Amino acid sequence: MPDIVKVTYNQTGQSKKTNPMGMRDMQARAYESRDAQYLLLKAPPASGKSRALMFLALDKLKNQGIRKVIVAVPERSIGGSFAPTNLKSHGFFADWNPNDQYNLCTPGSDGSKSKVQAFHNFMNNGEQILICTHATLRFACEELEEQQFNDTLLAIDEFHHVSADINNRLGELLKDIMRKSSAHIIAMTGSYFRGDSVPVLLPEAEARFTKVTYNYYEQLNGYNYLKSLGIGYHFYQGRYTDAILEILDTDKKTILHIPNVNSGESTKDKHNEVDFIIDAIGSVVKQDADTGVIHVKRHHDGKQLKIADLVEDNAHERDKIVNYLRNIESVDDMDLIIALGMAKEGFDWPYCEHALTIGYRGSLTEIIQIIGRATRDSENKNHAQFTNLIAQPDAADDLVKVSVNNMLKAITASLLMEQVLAPNWNFKTKLSDDDVAKPGEIKIRGLKEPSSKRVKDILESDLNDLKATILQDDTMLKAIPGNVDPEVINKVLIPKIIQVKYPDLSESEIEEIRQHVVVDSVIKNGEIKESGDKRFIRMADSFVDIDEIHIDLIDRINPFQKAFEVLSKSVTTKVLKIIQDTIEATRIKMDYQEAGILWSKIQEFVKTFKKEPSLNSNDPLERRMAECIIYLKEEKRKRDAANG
Repeated sequence: MPDIVKVTYNQTGQSKKTNPMGMRDMQARAYESRDAQYLLLKAPPASGKSRALMFLALDKLKNQGIRKVIVAVPERSIGGSFAPTNLKSHGFFADWNPNDQYNLCTPGSDGSKSKVQAFHNFMNNGEQILICTHATLRFACEELEEQQFNDTLLAIDEFHHVSADINNRLGELLKDIMRKSSAHIIAMTGSYFRGDSVPVLLPEAEARFTKVTYNYYEQLNGYNYLKSLGIGYHFYQGRYTDAILEILDTDKKTILHIPNVNSGESTKDKHNEVDFIIDAIGSVVKQDADTGVIHVKRHHDGKQLKIADLVEDNAHERDKIVNYLRNIESVDDMDLIIALGMAKEGFDWPYCEHALTIGYRGSLTEIIQIIGRATRDSENKNHAQFTNLIAQPDAADDLVKVSVNNMLKAITASLLMEQVLAPNWNFKTKLSDDDVAKPGEIKIRGLKEPSSKRVKDILESDLNDLKATILQDDTMLKAIPGNVDPEVINKVLIPKIIQVKYPDLSESEIEEIRQHVVVDSVIKNGEIKESGDKRFIRMADSFVDIDEIHIDLIDRINPFQKAFEVLSKSVTTKVLKIIQDTIEATRIKMDYQEAGILWSKIQEFVKTFKKEPSLNSNDPLERRMAECIIYLKEEKRKRDAANG
């Protein structure tokens, strides 16, 4: 099946070049904001966030009166990213030299008495750097006053684990430290989504952070080797183990994530699934006693493959293979990694070409983290691939509604990834024919410019999160397969979602954000071509001169139409009918706003076809117009009865 998303990059090498201080592009950008008390750094996997923090922390220790640095990571394995690092030889003024005694990312419980005690000792002695997990930080803070964090830098890695939810201890802790101490905070995340509806920080707290963003496109476009990235789906019926070899190419370095044991795709026996996959590939020659690497002789040509099993429950066996993977130096050291909950966040295997994930993943954060495993730059690859193997809905299945929903959500997640991975444009209002766009800019007639700082901030740093909220909304999911008029999607459904997400905004601010969300989504879904000195964009199956675009034209395009096109081409007519019938059964209720938009279209339809729209039509939009007529007649009947 062809990819839903294919993004090509220019191999500029820019994101990997270093300046005279030894800083890469993203690190230098973060360092420019080193004086900020609160800094939020959003940058993709492999952009060098760990080292960026070292530069920032050392500057704060030497030049900004900070006495102590605490680095908190979500899990122990990520602590290795902050090991002693030589920075001086590359031009920086100091090396990163944490004392081993205060690296608390060691075996043993994160809340153990010894780790909490070591944390408390650190707060009271002359040591400067401590590395621990989020959990150790939480436990240690239970017995500390916030004022003890005065003149301390608290750096939180993978910041999307924090949340403004009252039950999120880390979020509460951070709020209190910000309120009651002079601490500096650096928050870092490689993910653009939390995956739920709770914000990472409340708007008033987030407004205090200086934001540094380095986007996915800048990162991947600036590589030396990676030229393209594909995101695709493959649908199967029955058990996934019967379809796996259709997609698993063992010539490609692959991380294979089997489904969560609680999901519908799982056979409920994870070890059996691993055994089945290995047996389907070839016959086991041996398992290395020292490293845990499984050597497998491939069926069709006898080639020996090296496989890592991270699904293994035995901690001792798993630690052996994890240790081996951490020290890989050559492309030949590993061929396939089979994992369940591991090998996602913070896991580094640059040679990985293909991230193959079985089963629907509800969290966009998880998807972006998995894709990030394959998007490292490495000389063994010029293309990276993410494939999601998903169960196809079956009419006989009681869970048909769930599987239709999962299928739609998985596809919309890939559309969202396309938005994240594509180049960013700067949208401005076109005021006259002489108003020419600068490079990286697109001018649009009738577009409303942001009128407040709040709107500007949302558009600059929350746009992807907002799109995630829109694409995961249940009403929107039902509208995506082409059964709701594009103008209704853009002018009725999207503003309602924005209003719920940002209840503090005025109507005019909601409209400004709505326009920018729709414009950004449509343009990034469109294909841009140059002809001479003119640029054209393909929108709704026709090419339009970019200089002539008006907001009214964009509002007539379904920004997520691609999802439906993908479904139509990649599933059978029977499955497509199951999907449409399932959506039909939970049809979106008509309201006056939608009817207002559809009325002029109904009049146009009658004029063109000399008949009223039919409820029995094969075209879902014609059926929707027919429903609108019934709705308007019913409303008129109610009004007449009331006036009666």
